Amino acid sequence: MDYGRRNTKKYSFRYPDLKELRKLSSFVLDLLDFKQRHRKLLSVLSTEVVEGLLNVLVQFYDPFYQFFTFYYYQLLPMLEEYAHLLGIPVSNEVPFNGLEEILRSQIIAKALHLKKSEINANMTKKEGILGLTSEFLISRATAFAQVGSMDAFEAIFVLLIYGLALFPNIDSFVHVNTIRIFLSGNHLPTLFGDTYFSLHLRNSKGDGTVYDSTLDGLEIIDSCGEFSDVPLIGTQEGISYNPALAHRRLGKGRVELGPCNCVAFEAYTTWVKNRALELKISYACEIPMSMVVVDPSTLPNQDIEELEDALAKMT
Repeated sequence: MDYGRRNTKKYSFRYPDLKELRKLSSFVLDLLDFKQRHRKLLSVLSTEVVEGLLNVLVQFYDPFYQFFTFYYYQLLPMLEEYAHLLGIPVSNEVPFNGLEEILRSQIIAKALHLKKSEINANMTKKEGILGLTSEFLISRATAFAQVGSMDAFEAIFVLLIYGLALFPNIDSFVHVNTIRIFLSGNHLPTLFGDTYFSLHLRNSKGDGTVYDSTLDGLEIIDSCGEFSDVPLIGTQEGISYNPALAHRRLGKGRVELGPCNCVAFEAYTTWVKNRALELKISYACEIPMSMVVVDPSTLPNQDIEELEDALAKMT
């Protein structure tokens, strides 16, 4: 089948320089103790990003459905997967929403084991946003580590990971929104929202066959009250995502979407193929050797209709 192809797009990604943070990590003497408090946060510094892979992946992003749409299946990042990767459970605490009151310098100073006068003297503005430079924070973290003040070192070090690795909006700068997220203790929704916003921004101007058995039995967040999508507030703007099809990926909703057995309903496969035709995906279609489609005659008509209804609700 001739799907037709569009030209590939060029994207730029921010790759923050984490060399200084990696040097600071050498001051962490008890890795197990650090992991107990901050889970897999330290692993962020050792993660290698393959630039070409990101560029290829973003070519498949479907801004209308907010999925990665391929020829025969879809993939979507999920909040619960972010929690799994970082080892941090989804919190019930209110996440960053941009409506927080102005941070007072004494609150920042207390959280970072610094003096209020130090915060006032080093608070600066970049691109119209208040914050602290990484140079100042790194120097203070190093000084604390060298004299054995590990609680103070750790507080600043973790904030630097937030500001330079997880929310790197401005180079070598930790802005006040990042400090708010750090103090809230619930950064997953904001990090997830920034990911979606970044993808959406680049493409506006699923359910896939990948399955992680460690997510068995996980209750996923797939709605907000009576709304079928999940609102996300990032550091730059709000967005939402609809993980309804993720139920099948985790073996949920077996009546409506079928068991998680890497075999898709034909109604779903046909819908994805049609969507791929509309998008004119940039790369040539290669039929996966393991692709198996269940004969629709083996499926109850009611199940097929319910699947189509579920897909229709996303439009």
